[in-house]
Amino acid sequence: MLVENHDDISLIGDDLRLMFYIVAGFTSILVVLVLCFFKAAPPTPPSAAQEATKTPNPLQSSPFLHSIKRLMLNRNYVLLLISYGMNVGVFYAISTLLNQIVLTHYPGHEVDAGRIGVCIVFAGMLGSVACGIVLDKTHRFKETTLAVYIFTMIGMWIYTFTLSVGHIAVVYVTSSLLGFFMTGYLPVGFEFAAELTYPEPEGTSTGLLNAAAQVFGITFTMLYSELLNTNGDIVANVTMAVMLLVGSVVTAVIRSDLRRQAAQNPNP
Repeated sequence: MLVENHDDISLIGDDLRLMFYIVAGFTSILVVLVLCFFKAAPPTPPSAAQEATKTPNPLQSSPFLHSIKRLMLNRNYVLLLISYGMNVGVFYAISTLLNQIVLTHYPGHEVDAGRIGVCIVFAGMLGSVACGIVLDKTHRFKETTLAVYIFTMIGMWIYTFTLSVGHIAVVYVTSSLLGFFMTGYLPVGFEFAAELTYPEPEGTSTGLLNAAAQVFGITFTMLYSELLNTNGDIVANVTMAVMLLVGSVVTAVIRSDLRRQAAQNPNP
């Protein structure tokens, strides 16, 4: 919406500069807020499981690389690492090439492409909150993770075969549906990882999830771009949908080993 389609490339550069200044301004404000108001930890542990990690424990005092090794030997976590990376990787690929996809079917709709991206983000925010509420109410971590994953896959199939219907309003709806579940999966994946890897530090387990997402994101974006340019959007999108199908299967075989819940409720 900020970077318009000008014939003069210098005007595009001016738009990009304005956009980057705005982003720099917002992030600078956030840095100041973090420095002034964020605390390292709450005054008391927020849960029994967190309180248990404060007691001397050889697992907690061991070096970072030892923690990485233990995580890599945790079969359930490794499966989640793969499935999480595939889901977020597909999301990165779709988001990166959204403009190209939309303009393929709706030439001249650059502004709509930007607004569709905004819809994906806002729908994702709602999805994150909704999935967080479901987890808070049910504590069914694997079931919620698998359900969100399957709905993401279904949304991808719907998105694939409705792009060419000729009504861009349909793309708004299907893209928002996709964003709702794809972004809604992020906090679910983080929470499930914390359950599977307790008492390892959550920063380590979630950091590895993010790293896996970047690796899959780069790989899927390159693959998606190549398929899009050589075979068209149907083949490219079907390939991403198949990746989500594989991710759903991988998620289904993860064992629901809720270690943090067991520590939180030692005497059920």
